[in-house]
Amino acid sequence: MNEQTANHIKDRATWRRILYMLLFVVLYSIAEVVVGAVVVVQPLIKLTSGQTNPRLREFGAQLAGYMYSILLFLTFNSERHPFPFSEWPASAQPGRDIPSAAPESERP
Repeated sequence: MNEQTANHIKDRATWRRILYMLLFVVLYSIAEVVVGAVVVVQPLIKLTSGQTNPRLREFGAQLAGYMYSILLFLTFNSERHPFPFSEWPASAQPGRDIPSAAPESERP
């Protein structure tokens, strides 16, 4: 092993990032379970009330944004640590409102 490679292996910042990555892999797995619950609950609400729950839709969008920020960090496309080391995402697409469900009359 050459000296440059040995220096890369000893780099504390990289090892610290790897530890953060392990934490975010666990948090991503938990988020997947929560998304699964939203996917099950939202249709049940729609079946019983005739409408989706707007707060649950907003939470789903925020959770999608959170999972996206985790994926960016895990794939080295971002150096920003996701929540809980930064703010919870406002929505899946920052700066955009979540579209409301189209009225029944406008649906195909």
